[in-house]
Amino acid sequence: MSQKKMGLGKGLGALLSIYDEEVADMENNAEQTAVKPETTEKKQTSGVNEIEINKIHANPNQPRKHFDEDALNELAASIRTHGVIQPIVVNTDGDGYLIIAGERRWRASKIAGLDTVPCIVKNYTERQIKEISIIENLQREDLNPIEAARAIKQLMDEYNFTQETVADRIGISRPNIANTLRLLSLSPDVIKLVEQNRLSAGHARSLVVITDSRAQLKFATAACDGKITVRELEKLVKQYLNPDAKPKHQPPQQSMELKELIDEMQRVFATKVSAIGSDRKGRIYIDYYSRDDLDRISELLQLLKTKTLTLKDLREFNKK
Repeated sequence: MSQKKMGLGKGLGALLSIYDEEVADMENNAEQTAVKPETTEKKQTSGVNEIEINKIHANPNQPRKHFDEDALNELAASIRTHGVIQPIVVNTDGDGYLIIAGERRWRASKIAGLDTVPCIVKNYTERQIKEISIIENLQREDLNPIEAARAIKQLMDEYNFTQETVADRIGISRPNIANTLRLLSLSPDVIKLVEQNRLSAGHARSLVVITDSRAQLKFATAACDGKITVRELEKLVKQYLNPDAKPKHQPPQQSMELKELIDEMQRVFATKVSAIGSDRKGRIYIDYYSRDDLDRISELLQLLKTKTLTLKDLREFNKK
């Protein structure tokens, strides 16, 4: 099977280059302090290598825990037709290889029945593997919002990363990091809804300000499965937190007669017509999009002043 030229993508490639430099520095230091014995077998650590799929195993510390079966089967079907376009990144691990990035492709390749998969072999430390695995998933947005929040917290707790450091490594803003971490303060029941993709991260963030877990779950249940928008949920939460607050001024309601008048004007002038206000007071706007459009409306007004137009006349005029 012929292989197309493969790449990791700018985000992951840039990330791995950081750790490649660290490994090179460690190897240089080791060479200065010790003489390495010659070995009869050496695993390749550069370029793309075809490796037996059974020699590769998943990373138990992979932050992504949920793999959609339908999506895996779709990817497997694509792999049967086109092969694995993007190589898996693995680490030497005894007689086998540990996946650093690309577990989804590896799983789909097994479903597709491949014997080998294209891999880029690295030789990272345990800490580097864990760090890369977390950051790579965050970069690719492969994690659900709760998995992402836990992965970020793990980076901060285990490696003393600040929010700024995580933001710099992943390539997203610090406020985005802070908003994601806030999801972990939700009640367990609400977190479960987010993990099940029944409640979006936007909806969930709206509920963080509610400290009562029962009320939080009540609003989450009302919003799950897209029943209401994020904006609508924000309004409900605001009303719950400030029940005595006066509602903002609402625009006046337009009567059916006014709406019908606007519709009729749109048909007559063959352009967008809008109204602000009510039957008692307001403004009517007639849009034009070019000088020719303005001239057409002006000419139509002159005709309306001088004669009574039939519907046929109007249609012919608007065809000009």
